Amino acid sequence: MTKALISLQELRRKLYLKSKAEKSWRFWGIYVHVCKFETLHEAYRLAKANSGTSGIDEVTFDDVEQVGRTEFLNEIRKELMNGRYRPLPSKVQKIQKPNGGYRTLKIPTIRDRVVQGALKLILEPIFDADFQPGSFGYRPKRTAHQAI
Repeated sequence: MTKALISLQELRRKLYLKSKAEKSWRFWGIYVHVCKFETLHEAYRLAKANSGTSGIDEVTFDDVEQVGRTEFLNEIRKELMNGRYRPLPSKVQKIQKPNGGYRTLKIPTIRDRVVQGALKLILEPIFDADFQPGSFGYRPKRTAHQAI
């Protein structure tokens, strides 16, 4: 009998609960979850919803959709699974500040944003379990207004 695949949401819930219940537990083998098509697909959806410009490779979300999202994600998945994935350098954009100085903004490629998002989807519930209930900085479903 084969085990049924669990959804990404269920996996994240189980990771959170395990981390919360056993503080000293060490998670082994989570890289396989980063490489799952469902995880990469959700990371792509989140990156696309966040918009943003293209990275150093000049590939836009429209370009990805034209070639095919599934093919794009399968290529990333294959690189991750074969250990050949390497992030590209970030595009550097300087934004002028009101005081005359500049703020440097680094823009990763869409491909790298998807991989970063997939890692975040898997690692976030593990580390979120360790935060105090009153911690609000950069946590899901928490805002600065709630902290006040």
